[in-house]
Amino acid sequence: MNKLKESIQQTGENNKKVGRAKASMVIIIGFAALILLMLFSITRGAAEIPLKTVWDALSRFDEGNTRHLIVVNIRLPRVIASALIGAAFAVAGAIMQGITRNPMADSGLMGLNAGACFALSLCFAFFPSMAYRYIIIFAFLGAAFGALLVSGIASMRRGGVTPMRLVLAGAAVSALLTALSQGIALYFNVAQDIMFWTTGGVASSDWEQIRLIMPWITAALLGAIFLSRSISLLSLGEDVAKGLGLNTTLVNALCFLIVLILAGASVSVVGAVGFVGLIVPHLTRFLVGMDYRWIIPSSAVLGAFLVVAADLGARMLNPPFETPLGAIIALVGVPFFIYLARKQRRAL
Repeated sequence: MNKLKESIQQTGENNKKVGRAKASMVIIIGFAALILLMLFSITRGAAEIPLKTVWDALSRFDEGNTRHLIVVNIRLPRVIASALIGAAFAVAGAIMQGITRNPMADSGLMGLNAGACFALSLCFAFFPSMAYRYIIIFAFLGAAFGALLVSGIASMRRGGVTPMRLVLAGAAVSALLTALSQGIALYFNVAQDIMFWTTGGVASSDWEQIRLIMPWITAALLGAIFLSRSISLLSLGEDVAKGLGLNTTLVNALCFLIVLILAGASVSVVGAVGFVGLIVPHLTRFLVGMDYRWIIPSSAVLGAFLVVAADLGARMLNPPFETPLGAIIALVGVPFFIYLARKQRRAL
């Protein structure tokens, strides 16, 4: 019996070491690839800029040089915003899938993105001159409203909340809030102002936006890493987590707050971009396993890579015009969502 216990413990330790090694490799290689992709992305656009010029602009900026201005004031904040937002959406999706045990959970599918965009449409209609820092707060409140609406509708029927009910309620609420946003835009003649948030993109990102969202997103990502062990326990089931001494109510509340911060801050910059939080956590679990101590940091790196790559594709697909970022990611996200839905249905 003692030998059996020792064998089980040894197997568990070996699995942890393998998972740690895989996660370290994903994070290191992914981060290196992300930096290279960001540098390459800065060189591409309506005006192609050599990498040497990019380095010169970053090392010794010249205000009189037009290419330096393009690099520092347009391209650099754009790729930084793409990386931040990709990491935020991916980690938000990973947290939601962990605490709800729903493989199809995502801030875009669960009403958060649509709720934030609805709040933004109200801002443009009734408070057109509102400062950006207050727009972020409205985006947070809108995301919370969308999430609460989805949760309330999903829990109305007997039997409580199930993964499929959450997805159906999220789709219905997202469609409703999107329609209301478009109606407000047309009625108050602000359709052109909110079109960017409807289609999604980082074309107008600037240093002011990054300065405002970076502390929020960074703090939320660190909070997610801090809670990663608790999220791993919750992913096993609430009863199991309670049996292991976890305060599930507190952890769920903190996770919900982190998801709101990540989704709200991201939507206030990029608009209604979905599927990042759906695709990346599944890919991450395939690469590093089921431990959220590794899933969350790996998802942040891979999510950043995905959005930077999608933004690069949005610029290069039909130059000098830009394809909406949300459409680029949806080309991958929609087939993946259909695959997950069919897989979930076969499992029921």
